[in-house]
Amino acid sequence: MATVKLTTEEFKKKVFDYENATEWSYAGELPAIVDFYADWCGPCKMVAPILEDLSKEYDGKLIIYKVDTEVEQELSAVFGIQSIPTILFIPVNGQPMMQPGALPKNAFKQVIEEELLVQQL
Repeated sequence: MATVKLTTEEFKKKVFDYENATEWSYAGELPAIVDFYADWCGPCKMVAPILEDLSKEYDGKLIIYKVDTEVEQELSAVFGIQSIPTILFIPVNGQPMMQPGALPKNAFKQVIEEELLVQQL
């Protein structure tokens, strides 16, 4: 499965409806990563193929979403995105973790293995 582009409305349905909830409550059944990016961003372009690879490698175990900060400005503002790429790691249970900046593949894999997938066992 490839990465999935999200609009603000889709985000509210699939990830978190921030307009109707005060406490974080993830709507998905699989852990997720949300990549806040922009088409003009150099580091975002470096991260994109890594996330595509990971989406195939962890198919069925993890969903990787992409949010274009230029298009989805409301969503970016809600999460206080100030630099891109910013990566939101979402476990099925528990609080999400936000990481600004481009990460190497091994760092993504470490977070996936140690933080996201470990809770599913």
